[in-house]
Amino acid sequence: MNILVTGSHGFVGRNLVENLKNIRDGKDQTRNVLIEDIYEYNRETDPSLLAKYCAQADFIFHLAGVNRPKESAEFIEGNVGLSERLLQTLAHENAGERTKKCGGLLLASSVQAGLQGRFRDSAYGRSKLEAEKLFSDFAKKTGARVLIYRLPNLFGKWCRPNYNSAVATFCHNLANGLPIQVNDRNTELELLYIDDLIDEMIAALEGREHRCTVAADGKEGEASSRKVAADGTPEEMATGRLNGGAEKVSVSANPSYCFVPVTHQATLGEIVDLLTGFQSLGRNGMVPEIPSGSLAKKLYATYLSYLPKDGIAHHLNMHVDNRGVFTELLKTQNAGQISINIARPGIVRGEHWHNSKSEIFIVVSGHGLIQERRIGSSEIIEFEVSGEKITAVQMLPGYTHNIINLSETENLVTVMWANEPFDPKHPDTFYEKVEG
Repeated sequence: MNILVTGSHGFVGRNLVENLKNIRDGKDQTRNVLIEDIYEYNRETDPSLLAKYCAQADFIFHLAGVNRPKESAEFIEGNVGLSERLLQTLAHENAGERTKKCGGLLLASSVQAGLQGRFRDSAYGRSKLEAEKLFSDFAKKTGARVLIYRLPNLFGKWCRPNYNSAVATFCHNLANGLPIQVNDRNTELELLYIDDLIDEMIAALEGREHRCTVAADGKEGEASSRKVAADGTPEEMATGRLNGGAEKVSVSANPSYCFVPVTHQATLGEIVDLLTGFQSLGRNGMVPEIPSGSLAKKLYATYLSYLPKDGIAHHLNMHVDNRGVFTELLKTQNAGQISINIARPGIVRGEHWHNSKSEIFIVVSGHGLIQERRIGSSEIIEFEVSGEKITAVQMLPGYTHNIINLSETENLVTVMWANEPFDPKHPDTFYEKVEG
């Protein structure tokens, strides 16, 4: 399959093209699509190449557009004019039949095209709506598979700060120690993470897009959608919205409309609070709570992508004595702490017990012996460990324990996990030798 991406140097275009390359080059083998060539069309591309690309493309991602022009008239040229040229070129090159049979055309539109609420008088929205109509008419005339996505606020790596994304601006400024401005903390945004968008775009390439359709009872209401497998059978039901829930979808709704099933709702205040939390935790060696699929996880990845060179690495506090070195590596709010211990030859570390704190010792280099003894008992449990056969050994609550470097020449390197960060006010650590 040959793929054309317009606006390939933009935020969405860069992310899409790099992921398409991963599929083409065999780096991503999770996708059910064979990609041969990727044609990139952007501001620097020779306009004469558009005809060549259209004639050979099996699928087209039309991402090019204008959203921050100097003059509002540029909206029409950038969002409507280029769409017209693209569709006219397709028709002239007789590529409509090709796209009908082999793939399709995907248009990246905007929720502003609904012209509702604060977007009622949006010149950008009107230009996007006009582009949508061009694509819908093309689908009716040619039978080509056309997919229209009205996208909300986008964020993620490579998004341009101080441009059209408040999230990108906040992430960039906080990561670089610059001030931010929030006019109204209660302003709510619908957010779409770039990776979720790219997943949907590639699913569309595979024929598994989420389409907005009429509700099952045929009445007006929120659009329902079926995830359709390659053989055309429905896999699951989901909810789809054209304009962030503001617009109702009628029986005559255009079947070309699609949606990304994963979006997030958050206020500006909530976003800023999360980001400032990341900023402060990073200085304390604390890893933030970022559950899988959460907005926090996606914001954290975005925030990290804007860190300056001098913010990527930082020195850790090494506790050094004649026994070796102990260093706390990472702390978490709810999943404990990871440390590394380097014991010199013949050294015994530990010789203490805990009431409720638990630990796991993992020797990654050297040769050692771990001993544990239940308090009040004389029985000693022993584990011989080495970096040659990495083993995780649980330190039990109520058991005094140690680790002994058995080597006479090599250091013993142990990764240690504790179920809670060390708190000097409540250390829960009591000295007692394992061997009396």
